[in-house]
Amino acid sequence: MFIERFIRYVQYEKRFSPHTIKAYETDLLQFQTFLTTYETTLAEATHTLVRSWVMECMEASTGAKSINRKISSLRSFYKFLQREGLVVKSPMEQVQAPKIPKRLPVIVEEAKLNTLLDDEALFPSGFEGLRDRVVLELLYGTGIRLAELLGLKNSDIDDYNQQIKVLGKRNKERILPLAKPLYALLKVYIDQKNELGFTSTDKLIVTDKGTAAYPQLIYRLVKQALGEVSTQDKKSPHILRHSFATALLNKGAELTAIKELLGHANLSATQVYTHNSIEKLKSIYKQAHPKA
Repeated sequence: MFIERFIRYVQYEKRFSPHTIKAYETDLLQFQTFLTTYETTLAEATHTLVRSWVMECMEASTGAKSINRKISSLRSFYKFLQREGLVVKSPMEQVQAPKIPKRLPVIVEEAKLNTLLDDEALFPSGFEGLRDRVVLELLYGTGIRLAELLGLKNSDIDDYNQQIKVLGKRNKERILPLAKPLYALLKVYIDQKNELGFTSTDKLIVTDKGTAAYPQLIYRLVKQALGEVSTQDKKSPHILRHSFATALLNKGAELTAIKELLGHANLSATQVYTHNSIEKLKSIYKQAHPKA
């Protein structure tokens, strides 16, 4: 009952994304199942039991990032129960999340991406190739997430100001500028869509049959395209988002501006890209400085 009330709250009042809601529900049901072995309910759970559950997750080789998400789910859940007067004290007050080892964002070098995007011969012919170029240019040229790309509608493009409206996490809108070459490419793409009669959906990105694009399609075309210029293992849409942010930072863009473009809620999420720039500076220093 408690879990159902909480899920309704985050779904209808907080308006969290379906992905986030599903993660909350999965974590809470997993914890509830764990408590049944101790013949304890969610309302009676103690910090000791929470810690035991965390240890069980760690022994099952659950990563630190996933464990932190589970702890965050429980914090939000018990905070809700306290506010509703369903529990007096939260068992999360004495629970600390494990530290997550920092990993630098993986990127594709700017020169390699320029080679890819400037060579039309690397893409399939016809509408499919044009669509693939638009996808890559949008991901790298605006830094949007995969879900944001798939959510774009034809009406989100502002022709007068040459900008695009993006619906991000927690239904937060942001307006992003479109470079002139990207805007021109989008107009060619949309004209071809209309000529082919692909009007069954209002989504901007479609399949070669005219239906709304789906995640696996984007992953596949990004992996294939990046494979033309890079041998690195990771070749996902998010790599282009990392590459976008790093390129801006390397060219002198302010961190706060990059934060707004990426749609980050906190500056700390954007600061991770400074590490890539520092590593680049170190590399330049070792190559060029006589005392390196």
